[in-house]
Amino acid sequence: MGIRALYLILVFVPIATVNGPAQPSMIQKHSLPTLYNDDGDNFIIIAHRGASAYFPENTMIAFKKAIELGAEMIELDVALSKDGVPVVFHDARLNKHTNGRGYLSNYTLNELKQLDAGSWFDPQFSNQKIPTLEEVLKFASGTIAINIEIKREAVSDSIFGGIEQKVIQLVNEFDMQNHVLFSSFDYRALLHLKQLAPDIPVALLYNRRQSNRLLPNQLVKKYGVDAFNCSYRQLSRKWIANLNKYRIPSFIYTVNSKKRMQKLIEGGVNGIFTDKPDVLQTVVEQYHSQAQ
Repeated sequence: MGIRALYLILVFVPIATVNGPAQPSMIQKHSLPTLYNDDGDNFIIIAHRGASAYFPENTMIAFKKAIELGAEMIELDVALSKDGVPVVFHDARLNKHTNGRGYLSNYTLNELKQLDAGSWFDPQFSNQKIPTLEEVLKFASGTIAINIEIKREAVSDSIFGGIEQKVIQLVNEFDMQNHVLFSSFDYRALLHLKQLAPDIPVALLYNRRQSNRLLPNQLVKKYGVDAFNCSYRQLSRKWIANLNKYRIPSFIYTVNSKKRMQKLIEGGVNGIFTDKPDVLQTVVEQYHSQAQ
C-alpha cells in the first residue's frame, strides 16, 4: 500500500470509531509506562535514540537535549559488552558510529569507553562516549520515561543470566519499572521479559519472519505483551482496523515528516518515534489547537 493511500485511511478511520466500540470480552488489559511529564493527551512524543537528528544517536547529549526539545520518552538500544555489561548502542558493529572497528560484543566495557562515539556526527561531539544503561537510567530516573529496545544479537535462549534479567535488575535498581517500555525484534526476549517481570510494560517490535502472518492482536495475545510497535511503512488498512478493534496501544517509527506525523496522529496512534521531537511537539500542539 502506498503512503498516500495510508494517509486517507488514517484521516477517515479514527481509532475510536473503527468498527464501532470493541466488545469487553475482546479487550485485553494493557500496561503502559507512566510518563514523568504527562500532559494528558494520551499521546507520547518519543525521541528515537535521543534527539538524533541534531546530536549523535544514543549518546548522553542526545538524550538530555531530547527533553529540552519536548520529548516525553526517549528510545534507546541495549546490547552487551564482552564482559556482560548492558551498553547503549544500536549497531552490531562499531564502524559507523564510533572510531572503533568490528563487533561491539568483542569489546569489554573499558575498551568501549575509550572510543569516540560523537565525531562521526560532528567533530564538536568528540567527547561523547558509549553510555552504559546504568548511566542513562541514573540520568532518566525521576525525569523521563524510556523505551528500552533489546538488540537481537544480545538475546539467547536462556531466560536467566541473559540481557533481559540484567536490564530488569538495573531498571529496578533505579526504581524505573513503572516508567519503562521494553521492546525487541526478537520475540524470545518478549517471553523472557514477561516471565521475569510480568508487570513491566513490553511492546512487540514487528518482525515479519517471526510473525507467521499473524495479525497484531494475535501476536500481542500470543506473546502476552502490552503494545505493538511497527514502521509507518508496514502500517496497513487491515492492521489499523485490527489495532483499533482490539484497542491495542500502537507506537510507530521513525517519522520525521510533519505531514506524516499529522496523519498518524489523526489516525489515533498512541505515540510516534522521531529523530526530531521538537517538530513532533509542534505538530501535536497544532493538532490539539485545531481540534478545539
